Amino acid sequence: MSTKEIEIKVPAVGESISEVFIGEWYASEGKFVAADKDVVGLETDKATFGIPAPVSGIVTRILKKAGDSAAIGEVIGYLQPSDAPAATSAPSPAAAPVASAPTAPAVPAKAGGHVMPAAASEMAKNNLPAGSVAGTGPGGRVLKEDVIRTVQAGPVRVGGSRETRNVPLSPIRQTIARRLVEAQQTAALLTTFNEVDMSAVKKLRESYKDVFEKKYGVKLGFMSFFVRAVVAGLQQFPALNAQMNGKQLTHYNYCDIGIAIGGGKGLVVPVLRNAENMSFSDIELAIVQYAVKAKNNQITLEELDGGTFTITNGGVYGSLLSTPIVNPPQSGVLGMHGIFDRPIAVNGEVVIRPMMYVALTYDHRVVDGREAVSFLKLVKDLIEDPTRLILEV
Repeated sequence: MSTKEIEIKVPAVGESISEVFIGEWYASEGKFVAADKDVVGLETDKATFGIPAPVSGIVTRILKKAGDSAAIGEVIGYLQPSDAPAATSAPSPAAAPVASAPTAPAVPAKAGGHVMPAAASEMAKNNLPAGSVAGTGPGGRVLKEDVIRTVQAGPVRVGGSRETRNVPLSPIRQTIARRLVEAQQTAALLTTFNEVDMSAVKKLRESYKDVFEKKYGVKLGFMSFFVRAVVAGLQQFPALNAQMNGKQLTHYNYCDIGIAIGGGKGLVVPVLRNAENMSFSDIELAIVQYAVKAKNNQITLEELDGGTFTITNGGVYGSLLSTPIVNPPQSGVLGMHGIFDRPIAVNGEVVIRPMMYVALTYDHRVVDGREAVSFLKLVKDLIEDPTRLILEV
């Protein structure tokens, strides 16, 4: 086998990407990595991905550490081809040399010198924590007199750790920050709210969850109902599916719905392309696949690119109500929230129903208030009567 080192280079990851951010080295210098196993994780402003080892070998040099940026094609480390190291067994205790045990010092303190036994007893009697008494004995040892002097001086103030650490923002977090500020500064954002009685959807899911999962191999979730309801709303109120483009509006005759998903490196928003043509099973399968890829940091740039409208579900984290923010240049985002039993009035009577607050944030430059409120009301009506989604009425 050749002994020449192999360069670990940053691969091309997209036409518009010129540099990446070094995330984590999965094998440090001197460690073995198997062929096709990721040796280092990289991040761009949109996604994370790994560089697999082209052959099995030992990582000999790491030129770029976690947190550094690197250009496309740049060498960030070297790999020495090598077979898998043989497993080694630890020496038996009998074979290990036995060193003479030194005399153990007095009770060690957290800070300062050692605490002498009499001092330790006095500290326990006065409920003084370790490290709270300065020692004046030889080598900084804490003596009984030191404890008495500390007690007589008054209460001991014990503070917690005050360490700080600086962590560089990853490209993904930088992009999120930039786009959120951009949305606040350039768009005229307003939010309208409503509440949805989830009784009908819950009953429908309960009735058909088993047969649905058996047929399609995926569970019937709430998101597919909301995606279908949003598509119907966008088709009836197309301004929410339009985007500001300089001094003109770009209207889209298709619905590319971004679904916010929590991943290994944070929130990502992969896109359901042409959601208007997707069935309930298509939507659920796509969401499950995206969730798995997001967890493993395998979402591609193409899967995140674009989107004409976004749905985010804070309910999975227990949110009761929030104000979602538009993902520019989109003009609208629907926020779903937790489902909680609440008393509501139905036909003049107070009943307990599973309720969800929903919020629509929209760009008022593109969407009028009447359209926004009507859109959200339609989503509410369709979720409360889900047979309309199936019959498309």
